[in-house]
Amino acid sequence: MRTRQQGWFAAVIAAAIIAGGCTKTGEPAKPDAQGGNKSEPAVELSWFIDGDAGSLLPDKPEEDFVKRTIEQKFNVRLKVQSYPAGADYDNKLTVALASGNSPDMFIASGILSQKLVQDGLVAKMTPFVSKTTMPNYFKFWNTNESEMKSYQVEGDFYRAPLPYKKTLELAYYIRKDWLDKFSLPVPKTYDEMIAAMRKFSNDDPDGNGKKDTYGFTTNGNGKSLALAFPQWRKNGLYAGYFVENDQFYDTQTDPRVARVVDDTLQMIKEGLVDPDWFLNKAEQVTDKAVQGKAGIVYSPDVNFALDSSPNSVQNKSKALNPKADWVPFNPYPDKPFWTENEAGYPFLFSKRTAEQNPAKIRKTVEILDWLAGEEGFLLTRYGLGGKHYTKDGSKLTLNKEAYLKDIVQKGNFLSIYDFFSPPAPETFGLTVKDPDQTPRDEQILAFIRSGYKYVPSVGASTTPPPGVNLGEMRTKMSEYHARMLFEDKSSAEWPKYREEIMIKYKGKDIFEAYASQIGEARGKKITFKAGN
Repeated sequence: MRTRQQGWFAAVIAAAIIAGGCTKTGEPAKPDAQGGNKSEPAVELSWFIDGDAGSLLPDKPEEDFVKRTIEQKFNVRLKVQSYPAGADYDNKLTVALASGNSPDMFIASGILSQKLVQDGLVAKMTPFVSKTTMPNYFKFWNTNESEMKSYQVEGDFYRAPLPYKKTLELAYYIRKDWLDKFSLPVPKTYDEMIAAMRKFSNDDPDGNGKKDTYGFTTNGNGKSLALAFPQWRKNGLYAGYFVENDQFYDTQTDPRVARVVDDTLQMIKEGLVDPDWFLNKAEQVTDKAVQGKAGIVYSPDVNFALDSSPNSVQNKSKALNPKADWVPFNPYPDKPFWTENEAGYPFLFSKRTAEQNPAKIRKTVEILDWLAGEEGFLLTRYGLGGKHYTKDGSKLTLNKEAYLKDIVQKGNFLSIYDFFSPPAPETFGLTVKDPDQTPRDEQILAFIRSGYKYVPSVGASTTPPPGVNLGEMRTKMSEYHARMLFEDKSSAEWPKYREEIMIKYKGKDIFEAYASQIGEARGKKITFKAGN
């Protein structure tokens, strides 16, 4: 699934009433008399792309300003089919490609795209996609073109990744009003964070006379030692997996998991953790934060502490306690917090179209590259200049009322068209001003976007060796994590457990394959050390 980051308009969408169900087909709108090159007939194009569940293309062609702009600018008639990603999407796409009405360009998951290539339904991209034909698009890959290489399948260039936002907006959040009560600073170290947790758990931070608060909560979903626990990063482990000094590390099966378990057990033994953490779901973490039951949580939601987001944890907490004040903090300013995002789904071209009418592919490439540039980015992310936003130099100021009326209430259709325009205005040197944001919001956002250290992702698409069951290995791994926490109450058996995961459940084979794939993409040798 394409990574979606709602950003400033999350509150707008939450306030709107949007029809549910699958997205629908948008039929071509007729170009205006002013549009296109009238010396040649318009090229008819068909695209098949995934969109957010509940998003709809406008019923009235005149309301679809994205399609109208594309059709006029490029002298095309564009048919867009869009459905939420999933099994139904895959089935519809497969049927369309096998029929006589194959879409010219489409988006598919990694597994499906590889199958479609093997089935002979996908065109080679080499004649169409290059730095010359798509200069805007290739700007996204200048620093790590190994990602592009890693998308090769069957030994050739059949698919390419969609542009995406490299950085994340993860953060730890803490109740600053509780810190203020105890004259404690916002933590900048692990020890300062633990000191705050002790006060939050033992010294009645909400003043209700009861011992009913905890320093920290997270969600184990009934099966895992959550990566939100601060002990992972304390011991140099982060993200799902990463590469350091040409060595591949899998976070949750690393030998250092023993230290993570022991440190976590110590925090639990002290009573600093919500006792329900293992069974919690994500929504329960949010509920407990809102209710004032925990003073520190981890969240990927950029709106978590914002005044300008009506449904933020900050606003919900203040409704119960007007003094509530959630702020982000980083107890590991000198350590990696996570890896950058990895590329998601690729886009592909129909082999039938490439063979029978390659001009359609060339025209699609031209449009896609425009979408990857500033003009396409602004249109598909923020709407029409002068109407949905104003631009003064490099600063955009948003008109949320117009956005709500013309876009969100018309099916939130930009979330379909933004597939080639990641939510990263900084790519174009732009800053975005939400008129509802407070100075406090701006400080929080500045911290989230600069206060954490992200390292490059592995830069490759990784798959287990044929016949190896990755899910079975991960299930056994999580089972052993839970056993150490709740039965053994010690990490002493981790070397034995890890050896079984590596040998019996093929962890060694999986991670050696990953290391090899990453190394091939990077053009260098990457190794995995299976032993302790």
